[in-house]
Formats: sequence, C-alpha cells, structure tokens
Amino acid sequence: MTHTPGSDNSDAFPFSQESAAEIHPDEPERSSDAESNPELPRRLPVLPVRDVVLFNYTILPLFVGRDASVQAVEAALQKNRYLLILTQKDEQQDKPGPDDVHRLGTVVMIMRMLKLPDGRLKLLVQGISRARALALTDDNAYLEAEIQPLPEAERVPSSVALEAMMRTAREQSERILALRGMASPDITNVLGSIDHPGRLADLIASNLRLKIVEAQQLLETLDPVERLRMVNEHLVKEAEVVSMQAHIQETAREGMDKAQREYYLREQLKAIRKELGENPSNEDDDIAELAEALDKAKLPPEARKEADKQLKRLASMHAESSEASVARNYLEWIAELPWSKLSRDRLDIVKARTILDADHYGLEKVKDRILEFLSVRKLNPKSKSPILCFVGPPGVGKTSLGRSIARSMGRQFQRMSLGGMRDEAEIRGHRRTYVGALPGRIIQSIKQAGTRNPVIMLDEVDKIGSDFRGDPSSALLEVLDPEQNNSFSDHFLNLPFDLSKVMFICTANHLDSIPGPLKDRMEVIRIPGYTMQEKLGIAERYLLDRQAKENGLKKNDIRFDKAVLEEIIRGYTREAGVRGLEREIGAVCRKLARKKAEGGKGPFTVSPASLKELLGAARYLDEDLDKTPQPGLAVGLAWTPHGGEVLNVEVSTMQGKGGVTLTGQLGDVMKESAQAAISYARSHAKELGIDPEFNTTQDIHVHVPAGATPKDGPSAGVTLATALVSALTGKAVRESLCMTGEITLRGRVLPVGGIKEKILAAVGRGIADVLIPRQNAKDLEDIPSDLLAQIGVHLVETLEEVLHFAFSKAKAKRPQATPSGAPKSGAEKTAPRRRSSTASREKSLGLAPAAQGE
Repeated sequence: MTHTPGSDNSDAFPFSQESAAEIHPDEPERSSDAESNPELPRRLPVLPVRDVVLFNYTILPLFVGRDASVQAVEAALQKNRYLLILTQKDEQQDKPGPDDVHRLGTVVMIMRMLKLPDGRLKLLVQGISRARALALTDDNAYLEAEIQPLPEAERVPSSVALEAMMRTAREQSERILALRGMASPDITNVLGSIDHPGRLADLIASNLRLKIVEAQQLLETLDPVERLRMVNEHLVKEAEVVSMQAHIQETAREGMDKAQREYYLREQLKAIRKELGENPSNEDDDIAELAEALDKAKLPPEARKEADKQLKRLASMHAESSEASVARNYLEWIAELPWSKLSRDRLDIVKARTILDADHYGLEKVKDRILEFLSVRKLNPKSKSPILCFVGPPGVGKTSLGRSIARSMGRQFQRMSLGGMRDEAEIRGHRRTYVGALPGRIIQSIKQAGTRNPVIMLDEVDKIGSDFRGDPSSALLEVLDPEQNNSFSDHFLNLPFDLSKVMFICTANHLDSIPGPLKDRMEVIRIPGYTMQEKLGIAERYLLDRQAKENGLKKNDIRFDKAVLEEIIRGYTREAGVRGLEREIGAVCRKLARKKAEGGKGPFTVSPASLKELLGAARYLDEDLDKTPQPGLAVGLAWTPHGGEVLNVEVSTMQGKGGVTLTGQLGDVMKESAQAAISYARSHAKELGIDPEFNTTQDIHVHVPAGATPKDGPSAGVTLATALVSALTGKAVRESLCMTGEITLRGRVLPVGGIKEKILAAVGRGIADVLIPRQNAKDLEDIPSDLLAQIGVHLVETLEEVLHFAFSKAKAKRPQATPSGAPKSGAEKTAPRRRSSTASREKSLGLAPAAQGE
C-alpha cells in the first residue's frame, strides 16, 4: 500500500543498514513512531516534485537529481531531517521558482538516503503533517519556506453516515485490490485497523491512480469527513474502470483459450485422418483451385477486381470460420457462372422450321415469329433478344412451346414457375450477410444452363403475388427490359451480370393481372384454343403414341378410328387445349392395357360403339340447346381463361309493377348491360311493337343458367337485348343462332374480345349462324378457313340489324367465310385481295351484312 502513481520505484526500498551507516555513522536511525507528534521548525527546505502528491503517514521512495533539490536534501540532513515537499504546477519546469509550486504540501522526514554513482540521491521519506508555505525564498540556492503546520484533528465526532462512508471506502478498496489480484489478509487488517476518517482517506488516496490535480485537491481538503467523501467518489469510478478492464482481459483470455483449443483439435483431426489414410484438406490447395477457376471464368474487369479482393480476404481468414465459408461460397458462385460462355445459335432457318413443325401442330403465328428472330439474328448477330409472352387458355402448349424454341435454336432451356411467388428475393437473391443466402432464381438458371444465352421460360407470369417481402413483378422489370438487363445486379453477387443475350419467354392465361409496366416490356402473342381439326391432328400425331407408350402398349396394339377421336372431343371434352383430351385417351389406353395384361391379344380396335363401355356415358350433349325456338330465349357467347363458352339467356315477363330481377350470379357490368337493354326497349317501343307502358304493368326476370358460375362482362349486351325484346313481343329467336357484342343506349354494337374462342365454342356446339360486331371483322383473319366454312358469320353495327336477323322467319343463306386468297370449294371463285376498308375486308372474307337478304 506504499506505491504512488508517478513514482518509478517499487514498494520495497532496497536499502541496507550498512549503507546507511556509511553515510551517517554517528546518527541513530529514526523510526516513524518516534516522530508521531513532532515539533516542526518554522523554516524548512523545500523539495519540489514533478508527478507525485505525498499524503500523511505515507512512506515513499524518491529520486533526487536536480542540484537545488540535492542541496535542499543535504541541508535537511544536516539539521533535523525535515523537508517540505511541494508539487510543481508544471511538470516541464526544470528550475521551479516560488510561483511554480503549490503552496500546500506535506512535511516529510528522511528515513534513509543513498547516493547513487551518477550523483543522484535515493530517498525514503515518510509524511508527517500537512503544511502551508507562507513565504518562499531561494536565497541559499534552494527553495526555503516559512511553514504553517496543519495538523489533523485527533478525534472526529462519530455518526452513522461517517461509519457508512468508512465501511464503503474499505469495501471498495478491497474490491479494487481483488480485481487487480493484489488482495491479501494483511491489507484487509490494515484497512480495518484505521478508525480515523482522515487517515483512512489519505491511505486510500495515496494508492489510487489519481491525476495530479485530483490528488492535490484531496491534499488541500482539510476536513477529514469531506476528504473521505471525495475519496469514495473516486473509488466508485476506479471500481468501474477496473471491472471493465478485468472483463476485457477475461474475454481476450477466453478467445485465446478457444483458439488454442480449436488449433489443437484440428491438429489432432489431421493426425487421425492421416492415420486413416485420408488426405486432409489443404487450405492453400483450395485457394489455388479457386484462383484457377476464376482465371478460367474470364471475368469482366469489375467482377475480377471484386473476386481478387474476396480471395485475398479468404487467404487471411481461418479456414473453419463462418466468414471464410461465406467468402468461399461467394467465390465458387462467381467462378461457376458463365460470364463469357455463349452457345452457338442454329441459324439454319429451314432446319429450325422442321423442328418446330415436328414438335407442335399448328401455331403458325408463333413459329413465324421465332423464324423471324432467327433470320434477324443471322443477319445481325448483335441484335437484342425479344421478350415474348404467350397468352392463351390452359393446355394449348405454351410451356412445351418454349422447349421446342430452345431446341430449334440450339440453346439450353430453363423453366421458372412464377405461380404463387411473393418474395422479391426469389428474383434478386439475398444479401451475403444472411445465413444460407443464395442468388436469385435468374442467376441460378444461368448457372444451371452453363451459358449466358439460354432460353428461360417464366411460366405463369400472371399469377405472381406480393406481400411484406416485396413485389417480384417489380423486380422483373429490370430483368425483362432489354435496355437495362445488360447490367442486372443480383443482391448476392452485388455485381452487374449481362442478361441481354438471354431469350426470355413468358406464359400467361390472361393479361388482366399483369402490371402495366411489366406488360409493356413484352411482345404479346396470343395462342387461341384449338379447332376440331387441330385437336384431331394433335391426337393422331402426338397424344396417341405418347399415351400408348406410357401405358405399356405398343404402337400397333391399338387402333383409333377418326370418328372415335371426334366423339371424344365432342362428347367428353370441351376445352380450348388438349389436356382433357389426352387424359381421356389415356383412360382408353389403360382399359386396353388391362385387357392385354389379362391375356388378350391385339390389336385392339376402338369404335364409337365401344367408347361408351370404355369411358362411360358422354358428359356433354348437344341436346342442351333448345331445338324448338321459344320467346324470351337467346344464345350468347362468352370468353373465359379456359376458352369460349355458350350461354343461354332467358327472359320472362309477368304482370307486375315494373320490377327487374337479375339472377345467375351476374357481375356489375353484366347487370348494367341488362339495364341498357331495358332502356333501349323503352325508347324504341313503338318501332319494336312493344307496349310503351310495359315498365309499369309487367315485371321482368332475367336469368342466365349455370347459376353457380359467376358471370360478367359487356359482351352479352346484344344477347340480353334480343332475349328481352323476344319476351316482350312474343317472337321466338330463329333457330341455331348465337351472338356476341356490347350495346349502347343508342343501339350501337361495339366490339368485344375473344372472337376466335367464341366461334370455336359455337362450332363445337353445332350452331349454324353467329352475329359479331362489324369492328371485329379483323379478328376473323386468324380463324382457319375450314372453321369459317362450318358456320355463318354475320357482321352487325346496330341492334336494329341484330333484331332484324334474329326474328327473320326465312332461313338465312349461309355466306362463305373464306379468308383472302384461300381457295373455295366447288365452282366458287377465289375471293379478291383484301383492301384497307372494312367493306373490302368483309367482301374478301365472304361476309355480308346481316340486314341484307334476310
């Protein structure tokens, strides 16, 4: 407890009795007990000290080297061994004067003194009493002061607060010494034996690591209780510092122990593997392999710079640390991506056409677009890849078409299903800081393809969702923009990757749910449903052989008549695609496979008569269309994501007060079409031969069967109006007629969508005539001529034309619906070339306005 901060000496002073006798052999050694209450002289030599404050009852070693200080010590030894120690205000002052030292210091007695070979003195001094320097002089080449002793009060009134402060000071001191590893019973006994607050404060303050200013402030505090309170404040601060220091040292020691333990375990593991004959992994070899893989990848400059940086960090990391595994995984992804590898496009247009025709039946528009792209690619290799979007009902071959496109171009094919995707990270990837982070599925597909120009199909793009994890459709904006995707940034890579050579193909059942900005980046190609002839061709060329093989039959084991396929299409499937058709063919093949497994011998012939035995009764019958025309009944056409549908619209009138009832789960738009039809009938009651007061004397009930199925859209407007007028006039709509179109209050018929799907549905139900808006004449160009030959298509502009045709008793002569340039059967002449006007297009298609000749 005798070491003071700022002293360069240890607690023990190496001084022997013999050396002391050599210096002063005639003087006896003085003890501190003999000087407990000394009578101090009025003038004493002054010893200025730089970095220490000496307290009462403290023994301290000092080194004296300055000439003035040496003379002051010698003067004290010649008299009574008393010195006044004053602390300098400025430590840098070599020759302090009267104004350079504090005026309050400590009177000490020199207990021992030793002369060193270099002329310095080594003293062992003990504090005797506080004293104030009243006057300082330097007449004798050293400082000398007239002093005023400031003795400590012998007794201090005891109190509970004082006792608490003393106990706190002892406990805090013992705690600090324990944290420093210096606690001992002797120190505890010394602290416990002091019952004077001032002496206890001085003892503790002399061993605290205080600044000179703080120590001088304690020395100048004469009230022992106040001094003890200040010491307690310093003890609290010192305890916090020592606790934190101990915690830091313990943490560092634990880290070193853990690292050493892991090192020994890894060395033992290597030794065990070596004894077992296994080759332990060599970190240097792994890093060398990564560096070699990065060299082979031919990275762009920016990616190479980042890879070198991460490789350098990996080399300095511990092989088993988590950061090393993250860095290694990142470098492996960079090395395995095809930064510069491109597959060679097959630019033989004739061969590509052959492959497309072999894989898919029909779809001429899509095939032409692919061949156009290949032709442009052949002439301009730097052209950007298009973003195609196939839109059509399920089962028409949108997904399989992407695989055929890749095969015809000689590219790798990757498919991504986006249905139900709600996490933006699926597209852009996760940050490397997350546990188990991976790149997005775009980069994963590029890696799996092994080339930078694969065909990537984004399936079901219309079924992407969004939630708190982001909006994947917004993340696709950069992917599908040819002006931006040349520097696509994945969150995991955090490097630009060129996607401009990738051919993206999207598929969707409908465009309504695709955001506008995303839709704007696509080239939409609509794939309508198949006609009867197309379904027959697909079944004969693909479905029969595939299902026979999947069910264990050989090609010659089964014989399907064409009439059987037509019956399956007409009676067992009503769809735009061919999935249901393939399932039914598969069901027939399973029945025949069972017969063969039971010992039957082929070939097995399937006839229309045996179809009921194999598949059961037909699910769809043409008898659901009323063969006998009745007032208030009209047939309309509707479009659904699954293809076209035929709707029966029924209107019934009864005595009442003009109420209108709409049933059949009609949507808001369809209800508004019904209201528009009623308003048209009221405004044209005289021309139509209807009672003008029908809205006050009759109730009207409009119903669309299949009531469990929701229905909406404006295309049933003409059908609702025709059925309403039929019910109010009592006239039946002509037999085998259907219609579609939106109406206005003035009776205009506006264009609608899905014309091809609707006409396909009408032909499939055996309907003879169909009315469509005149502005939809352009949509007939996409309908095959053999399909138009099976139904009479009539163009209308007003509701008056619709009603005139619908209530005409004479059976209309079916006009030919042959597209421009297509040959007609028999002695009919080829239609003239199409002209830009609507009338010329109608004439070219063989169509006539409904109002003519009816």
